[in-house]
Amino acid sequence: MAVATRSTLVAIALGTLAGCPTVDLGDNPPDPGVCRPDRAYFDATIWPQFLAPADEAKSCVKAGCHGDVRGVSALRLDSTEPIDLARNYSVATRFLNCGTPEASLLYTKPLRGLESHGGGDIFADVDAQAAVFRMWFP
Repeated sequence: MAVATRSTLVAIALGTLAGCPTVDLGDNPPDPGVCRPDRAYFDATIWPQFLAPADEAKSCVKAGCHGDVRGVSALRLDSTEPIDLARNYSVATRFLNCGTPEASLLYTKPLRGLESHGGGDIFADVDAQAAVFRMWFP
């Protein structure tokens, strides 16, 4: 008799749960530890002027160092047409420090005299590229 009672309770519980609707919680929020400055500024300014400028010597991707296929670090950016700027934004934000933007690896690695960078010193703190980066943060 106890087996029949347990079976009945399990059947009732399963029947009740089967009628529960699924709750849509929406999109997953970004990781709270991730810095997310303006995406539009990234697309219009950071990508073409800071990460992929026309001057190959100052480009993170055109020289091949941080391209998705032949990249040499965790900063691997898509550089094939059409460029996936959403993916590149997501990758680039991993190297940001919103509390102290000037301490962001995306900024300090190519900055002359600050950190060792396999691609060498790309710009100085007074250069236009440095200003472009700093303006990304409110």
